[in-house]
Amino acid sequence: MKGKFITFEGSEGCGKSTQSRLLYDYLKERGYPVVYLREPGGIKISEKIREILLDAKNDSMSPACEMLLYMAARAQVVAEIIKPALKKGKFVVCDRFLDSTLAYQGYGLGMGIDLIKIIGKFVTDDINPDLTIFLDLPVKKGLLHRKSKEDRIEQRSLEYHNRVRSGYLKLASLEPKRIKIVRVDKSKAVTQSKIRDIVKRHVIPGY
Repeated sequence: MKGKFITFEGSEGCGKSTQSRLLYDYLKERGYPVVYLREPGGIKISEKIREILLDAKNDSMSPACEMLLYMAARAQVVAEIIKPALKKGKFVVCDRFLDSTLAYQGYGLGMGIDLIKIIGKFVTDDINPDLTIFLDLPVKKGLLHRKSKEDRIEQRSLEYHNRVRSGYLKLASLEPKRIKIVRVDKSKAVTQSKIRDIVKRHVIPGY
């Protein structure tokens, strides 16, 4: 793969979507060929799956069904957007990727981490991010930001969301070269500045 793949991860309300979009804009303004995506979603099929996954009415969904739906949405976006973009030498900035499934369905719901990794390797065609930004924010603070628009995942218990955050921190400790922890600052600009410094050091050639 010629391009560079940057993913953003984090618990609910950490500002992931905002910060990933700001980085996309930053790279685009500087002339880098860049694609922006969110997971699950980004393309028609995956967006349809997203609607099913986040619909609060689907409260009887099993952990296995949930995990496989996330993987199905991912398989499509990898085949349709991510893999072709990387082959063309583009930057791909993605709001969530496989680490989300490991954190939310693995550590959060107690599904087998090894099983998720095996399925993940298949659906991603063994494509791994060059850099993952994990935006860390205390769970209670993040959920406060999202209180007015709870989807099916956001409605889960505080204990669940704490397991997700702990899972992310464990993943970061296992892959410190790829996953960089960025503590969320009150100022969006300060947080973005930290992210840009990391991207310049680890991803932009010749910086």
